[in-house]
Amino acid sequence: MRIWKAAGALTLAFVTPVAAQQPDVAELIRRIEALQQRVNQLERERRPPRPAARAPAPVQSAVPAAPSVAAVVVVPPQRTPEVVRAEVDQALRGSLDGLAMRVPNTETSVRLYGFIRLTGYADFNGRNATDAASVQGIPLTGSAAARQNGGFDVTARSSRIGFDTRTETSWGRLDTTVEADFRGEISQGGDLALRLRLAFAELSQGDWSFLAGQANSLWNEGLIEAYHDATNLNQSFIRQAQLRATRRFGPNWTVQASLEAPYGDVTTQGGPIFSPIRLDGGASPVFDQAPDLLARVTWRDGPEEYVLRGLVRRLALDADGTVLGPGGSESSIGWGLAAHARLPLGRWMTPFGRDELLLMGHYGEGIGRYFAGNTFGQAALTDISATGGTGYSLELVPSYGGTIGYRRFWSDTLRSTLSYAYARQDFPSGVGFAPGSSGALSLNREMQQVIANLVWSPFATRTTSRQPFGWLDLGVEYVFSRRDLEDGAQAVGAGGVGHGIANRLVAFGIARF
Repeated sequence: MRIWKAAGALTLAFVTPVAAQQPDVAELIRRIEALQQRVNQLERERRPPRPAARAPAPVQSAVPAAPSVAAVVVVPPQRTPEVVRAEVDQALRGSLDGLAMRVPNTETSVRLYGFIRLTGYADFNGRNATDAASVQGIPLTGSAAARQNGGFDVTARSSRIGFDTRTETSWGRLDTTVEADFRGEISQGGDLALRLRLAFAELSQGDWSFLAGQANSLWNEGLIEAYHDATNLNQSFIRQAQLRATRRFGPNWTVQASLEAPYGDVTTQGGPIFSPIRLDGGASPVFDQAPDLLARVTWRDGPEEYVLRGLVRRLALDADGTVLGPGGSESSIGWGLAAHARLPLGRWMTPFGRDELLLMGHYGEGIGRYFAGNTFGQAALTDISATGGTGYSLELVPSYGGTIGYRRFWSDTLRSTLSYAYARQDFPSGVGFAPGSSGALSLNREMQQVIANLVWSPFATRTTSRQPFGWLDLGVEYVFSRRDLEDGAQAVGAGGVGHGIANRLVAFGIARF
């Protein structure tokens, strides 16, 4: 009985601090060893001394004596620091891959992710004084910027950091994401401002998911693997506040619909104007009065993918109360459709291995900012002027185009992408801008872009959901861009040239975590 009382007291003294202070692994091992030594000492004190000589065997009585009951002590097996570490790792292993862990005493897993990205670029003709030079705004041939001998810069502002959480709740699985980069405003000293990219929560139950927050638009698609910091021609990378519902049908089909934040964009003779941006110190005449409606249907089987997506948006002008008023109001309904296919050629022709053929096409009226490299600010045109009046118009801009690309896997660690994109805008004839004005110089009838790159991913065999080609990418990329104005040289004015051409070489390194 003495042994059990002592062991019980020692056990109580050991357990209580553990619960209160949660000691580390080394302290737990030390306490277990001390307890074991104390139990062994009590056993030695309880054991009778060995007799000096063996006594004669006693005569057995008719009634056998009751057997003695020895104390049973369970001694825990020896647990090395390595064994304990493995047990702790297993206990903290979360449901997310990558740099993740489970929060102790909860059902929540947390993952930290991001990358460090260093990009250097050089322009061969003309000076694009930005690392994010879209086709829409490259310098026109003969302009002051085009007469300069290119430019060179190195930046890390596209580096990114974020974290995910995943929690199993009584309502289903709750996933959250917060992500930021450093592509905010640049100070005169070169300091980079943090910019929010994503901030959303998504609840999934069975075949349904519901999302709320700032997330990638349903219009987005990253079909072409490119590494220059601008938005590719015919591609979209919009992130905005939204409410979204997703329904999965079997292993292949997904249907999604969303209400997304509006952001009206209209071009005047003085250039583009937007709904949330003040104009000449006063309110903007572009009004947002309803959310944009988007939908998307996807069929996917591994690397093979087919997507159809669409959008509907309302564009409105109301000059009253602005520097362009008084003048009444005008509105139009913009829309757009796009489809793309990702075709793994090796499924039909074995020699092609993992190579992919990439196809995309679109058409719409009033797509505007949803193709940020094509028609940002040009969902519609208006001839409203500072003189005001009720005689102005609001005309949607029809636009269409397509992209074809080929991704070649030279090996598991080396790959290339070659793509060509074409886009055209048929601007309404009812709205005309004066030659040389900001509006006239922004109306691109046609745009073209060629991208070719070579990417080396030496750790491509060690992947996660956020690192499909491992943690390191190194590569080079060439980008050719051309734009042709709506009225050619006449849009520029006397002695002008109605097109612009840009050639850029990019080198990059991305280290992911």
